[in-house]
Amino acid sequence: MARWLIVAALGTILTGCGTLSGALRADSGPVAPPTVATVTEPDLAPAAEPTAAAASAPAVTDGAESVIAAAGAAALEAVVEPTPPAVVVESSPDMWMAQPRDSDVSEDEYDPWEPFNERMFEFNRRLDRFILKPVAKAYNFITPDELQIMISNGFDNISFPPRFVNSLLQGKLKGATREIGRFLINSTLGVGGLFDPAKDVFGLVKSREDFGQTLGFYGVGPGPFLIMPLLPPMTVRDGIGKFVDSAMDPLAYYLPLFWDRLGMKIGDTINERSLNLDLFQGFQESVIDLYSAVRHGYLNRREKMIRE
Repeated sequence: MARWLIVAALGTILTGCGTLSGALRADSGPVAPPTVATVTEPDLAPAAEPTAAAASAPAVTDGAESVIAAAGAAALEAVVEPTPPAVVVESSPDMWMAQPRDSDVSEDEYDPWEPFNERMFEFNRRLDRFILKPVAKAYNFITPDELQIMISNGFDNISFPPRFVNSLLQGKLKGATREIGRFLINSTLGVGGLFDPAKDVFGLVKSREDFGQTLGFYGVGPGPFLIMPLLPPMTVRDGIGKFVDSAMDPLAYYLPLFWDRLGMKIGDTINERSLNLDLFQGFQESVIDLYSAVRHGYLNRREKMIRE
């Protein structure tokens, strides 16, 4: 008798589980009409390869010259929109790094000095976190935003020669003409460049040309990726370009003393960091491999700027 009671109880439990399972399936979507079961050969076709979009990781768009901008880095001109991959593919350690949105963007990332670069990246990141950003916050507290913008406009106006020359070297006559027009308008109507009526009134936006782009325009490869202390990310080609551009900086002639130029550079860097205090808020927490994301975003951005 006890045996029959146990069998009956098990039957009741199994029936209840089947009913519950069917109810759960019914809640998940519409019930399909009954179909006649057919026996077919097992599908031996290989599984579809995961798409590049599914395996992609956080994308870094235009905007960013240096998320690790420590004492000499300009603000990154990029907006980070991290999206985790839909499918995990066991391919390489860099599967989480930012991928280009455009299919025609080169995915070659020549980084033979990666161990050194990663150490310098971490050094610059800590320098920005513990020194530059706190100083910029204090500067922002005592300096009105309007004055910070005027200082930034003044530095932009003074540094127009590299943009003008590189526009000419790349055959971009409209860009060169626009730079001359901006300089004349802002130096006069803009009170020595402290205001930007060229953009606000006449719609003349500054160019972004530099000698690194000029070298790329004439087919010079980027070379290895490189991060140096106190400097933004670059390639060997862009490092040479920065050196040439600095030779065209008027401050190098009006302020011949090294310490004077260094003081102006530090002031410009703190002012720019103050204007971009929240630009990278949450970026470091949103990606797993921050170094790879910055590298990929920088190389893609430079490639796009050369093709423009």
